[in-house]
Amino acid sequence: MSIDIILVDDDQALRRATRQTLELAGYAVRDFTAAPQALAQLSLDSEAIVVTDIRMAGMDGLELFAHIRALDPDLPVLLITGHGDVDMAVKALHDGAYDFIAKPFPADRLVQSVARATEKRRLVLENRRLREAANTTPDDLPLIGQTPAMEYLRQTLRQIADTDVDVLIAGETGSGKEVVATLLHRWSRRSRGNFVALNCGALPETVIESELFGHEAGAFTGAQKKRIGRIEHASSGTLFLDEIESMPLSTQVKMLRVLEMREVSPLGTNENRPVDLRVVAAAKLDLGNPTERGEFREDLYYRLNVVTISIPPLRERRADIPLLFAHFATRAAERFRREIPSMTTDVRRHLESHDWPGNVRELSHFAERVVLGITPPPKAVSPVAGSDLTLPERMERHEAALIREALKANKGDVRSTIDALGLPRKTFYDKLQRHGINRADYE
Repeated sequence: MSIDIILVDDDQALRRATRQTLELAGYAVRDFTAAPQALAQLSLDSEAIVVTDIRMAGMDGLELFAHIRALDPDLPVLLITGHGDVDMAVKALHDGAYDFIAKPFPADRLVQSVARATEKRRLVLENRRLREAANTTPDDLPLIGQTPAMEYLRQTLRQIADTDVDVLIAGETGSGKEVVATLLHRWSRRSRGNFVALNCGALPETVIESELFGHEAGAFTGAQKKRIGRIEHASSGTLFLDEIESMPLSTQVKMLRVLEMREVSPLGTNENRPVDLRVVAAAKLDLGNPTERGEFREDLYYRLNVVTISIPPLRERRADIPLLFAHFATRAAERFRREIPSMTTDVRRHLESHDWPGNVRELSHFAERVVLGITPPPKAVSPVAGSDLTLPERMERHEAALIREALKANKGDVRSTIDALGLPRKTFYDKLQRHGINRADYE
């Protein structure tokens, strides 16, 4: 997301110089000689921040700030002030202006403040869009994503859902294989029947056959009464076999017969019972690769592999991560009865840089931790990176860190923060201005 700079100044020479400074720093700048012209370019969700002089003919910078605050209180406004305007600028800062810069100012002072303001605007707009997207995501469409891979996946599921074809789903751990299987069932005419799921890797070999095929009373020690197996229970519906690569070899032979004959023989009887079911199997391994397939029967693989659906891992569809995070955070906030948290720089950095080996499941758990206030730790600054700083520069950095900690501890409340730091009010605002700290960020 690109954030533009709206620059307003009726002093032509200063406006040109300021624009050149910002453009050299890599920003797209739109400059105006009068505040009403600039105001006409802004809307509630403008991808922009405003840098404006205070002293201007007609509508001055403070009036422009008031109009912008009424339009969108989260749109950062940086005020350029003369020496006699500092008191007004401090009051505007208290009322919500992002920063003020006193003339004459060094170029890097302006660029640093603009950099922080554009980052804040980017986060605000991203939070708004994510919340809107999360609120408009249909509850019956859990396959969230706007990337071409997800669009293709949904289209494929729609095409094959209402057929009786057996399906093999391939995907990494946590990628959403059961979600895909559930949708195949829900979007088919079999949705009136049962969706029966069995994790083949979660049951020991001595139990899995009884679970799948059922048994008669007395079929084995402990079988005191008749039991309908999962296969028969799924008749007229869908049978989902997760981690099918873990199915014991002896069970694979029997399962192959079920797929070929569409009948089941419970343990302890010679009776063959017809079943009307669709089988959806899922595997973490590439069963088409003999090396990965191992002892999994080749004929069973080919019998299941009528249609194969591959779910892309999260790292291959990174554009969907923010949308998924917003969905999971909204759901977690409802579950834990918490407010939906705003996107922070640290959270966004983690979303962008992490490889997500646990895929959607890992992202869901991360969103829950964020809702609970357990956010990723900020990136540590290497001591070597600051080794060239002078002692005064190190003291400045330490002072800024202490002020930020106090603001955070007091949730941006000025009186409490001033009391905690033991500073006069004017000194406090002077330090905020010098360090480029926006109190409103901590409210």
